[in-house]
Amino acid sequence: MKFTSLQNKILTLGMAVFVLSCTTPNPKKVPTMDKISSTKHLSIAVDKSSNDVYSYVSNPENFPKWLAFATSISKKSELVWVAKTNLGTIEMEMTPPNEFGIVDHKVKLPDGTVLYNPLRVIKNGASSEVVFTPFKAPNKTTEEFENDAALVEADLKTLKSILEAQ
Repeated sequence: MKFTSLQNKILTLGMAVFVLSCTTPNPKKVPTMDKISSTKHLSIAVDKSSNDVYSYVSNPENFPKWLAFATSISKKSELVWVAKTNLGTIEMEMTPPNEFGIVDHKVKLPDGTVLYNPLRVIKNGASSEVVFTPFKAPNKTTEEFENDAALVEADLKTLKSILEAQ
């Protein structure tokens, strides 16, 4: 394809604008540490196939069996579930079923706060690794975040125990 002199100038100018927009710092867009949440990657090995583990973990009906804070759960729509918890009634929007072991979900707390919860089931040989990544909420202290992480670790141990007993 042959370009005219005017087309070449326009193309060159467009590329220059693009390059400058990618390389010119914009202080409003530069992330700062106070805007990045602390996280912990909590995981546990489960001596079950990743397909079996994913099937169990991705079914919200199983949540009250291995999540200490959930007492009951019911389906609201295809991907949204309502759970009774020690925090009150929450809504959970699940990731659609997939072949990648992704069980991410959004939790809407009684006060309207929405938390994103990354959860993965990863094949590890003939077994699995379950990984949950909690984010530290801005209104939580480091100690509260560590306590929440300890509760998640306990839930993962319960999950392991249930699955390996099957």
